[in-house]
Amino acid sequence: MNSQNSGRLILVTGASGYVGGRLVRDLVSDKCDVRILVRDAQKVADQPWAKDVNIVEGNATVISDLDRALKGVHTAFYLLHSINLGKNFDDIESEMARNFAVAAEKQGVKQIVYLGGIANDKNRSQHLASRMNTGAQLASTSVPVLELRAGIIIGSGSASFEMLRHLTHRLPIMTTPKWVSNLTQPISIRDALYYLRKAASLEKPVGKVCDIGGKEVLSYADMMQKFAKLSGLRKRWIVQVPVLTPKLSSLWIGFVTPVPTSLARPLVESLISEVVADPAKSIDAIIAPPPEGFIDVEGAITLALSRIADRDVITRWSDAAFPTAPWQKAQGDPEWAGEMVLRDRRESNTEASAASVWQAIESIGGENGYYGADFLWFLRGLLDRIFGGVGLRRGRRDPLTLRVGDSLDFWRVEELERGKRLKLYAEMVLPGKAWLEFSVIDNGTDRTVVQEASFSPRGLGGQLYWYFVLPFHIFVFPTMMRNLIRKANRTDHANSRL
Repeated sequence: MNSQNSGRLILVTGASGYVGGRLVRDLVSDKCDVRILVRDAQKVADQPWAKDVNIVEGNATVISDLDRALKGVHTAFYLLHSINLGKNFDDIESEMARNFAVAAEKQGVKQIVYLGGIANDKNRSQHLASRMNTGAQLASTSVPVLELRAGIIIGSGSASFEMLRHLTHRLPIMTTPKWVSNLTQPISIRDALYYLRKAASLEKPVGKVCDIGGKEVLSYADMMQKFAKLSGLRKRWIVQVPVLTPKLSSLWIGFVTPVPTSLARPLVESLISEVVADPAKSIDAIIAPPPEGFIDVEGAITLALSRIADRDVITRWSDAAFPTAPWQKAQGDPEWAGEMVLRDRRESNTEASAASVWQAIESIGGENGYYGADFLWFLRGLLDRIFGGVGLRRGRRDPLTLRVGDSLDFWRVEELERGKRLKLYAEMVLPGKAWLEFSVIDNGTDRTVVQEASFSPRGLGGQLYWYFVLPFHIFVFPTMMRNLIRKANRTDHANSRL
């Protein structure tokens, strides 16, 4: 442990997100005393570092929760954003940051560290303008704020990387907006985390805005060509079309890549401005560059691809849930109205081992599919995309294992009791709330598998939706159960032959 960290309590917000989850892991590795603030402690229960941190369950918009989280903290990392919360997300971000700053001052916090975005162009997007304003609100009290501004972060699982990867893989010929020629200075996730880790052990508090960028300045189009080359693909044909607006571009990205339109739009709008680190805002005087040097773009892409190939993606852009995002706004009828729950429950017995049954259950979705009727699942995912949802392309973090909080296509792992129970919550566009649950009951001589789809409709529209899709359920769910059991039996048979 760095001697500067001795006796320091470090708070990380956004610990269930892409950068936050990795930062917590690294700080724990550095033997730091870490506390995290999360809305749902169960969501991080399966993280390898969960038992090594102090978890405060609360909401960053509630002052009393902020007071509890910030009490006794020396350095607080602010890694929160609200870009999926509608058109007025900038107002929400501003209020959140201001409340955080006030609470930090009240609790005697010595240092706030904030990861924002490079914005050195007057024609900046709403997203980048909000990022800048968030930094200003955090710095509005007496607590020093070190604002680290980064451009595109390249790493396995980042939203920017997923956009790049899927666009390049799926489109050998691309019609693109003219902004693909704009210059950007990407940074690898490893180098971004290096600066954040070092910020936790500063000798004295620092109040400054600093840009952090990698060693190369290039266009987004150049990055796509590098990705194609490293992926063994032919050179991509990129045809610039000036009429493609950010809105149209984000709709196209939402259709072609796993990144939903609601998240793609602020990312696309950020590319309209050139995102290059300003030498006048160098961080070198505060934190020296990485001793081993920066990873170049090709190295960062290669490392990210190897992590994906090795199934070693620690966090993903989809890890963070946005409870008021468009596809999650629908709720069931209120409890006082007598919430209705409609169910499709099926049971089947098998002599396959509990381990084989669970393996079949835990590997559902993503590239593994849904055990039959995959065409109907594809159509449901496509329909979800059309209406602004996440669809099926979000996939899985790992093809074989899950953890609470993982995104799985248009589901979210809500509950997981490994070997016994898996409960998935639907994050698709629906007139209500939906779950898909699997349970395994060991009877000694055989196993009972319980598969249940449940739906809490909102009003008459929700009820009509359930009965409209019921004919599809009659085909889809029995097929799923039957093929899941077959998969377990085949696995059991294969294991018995070893």
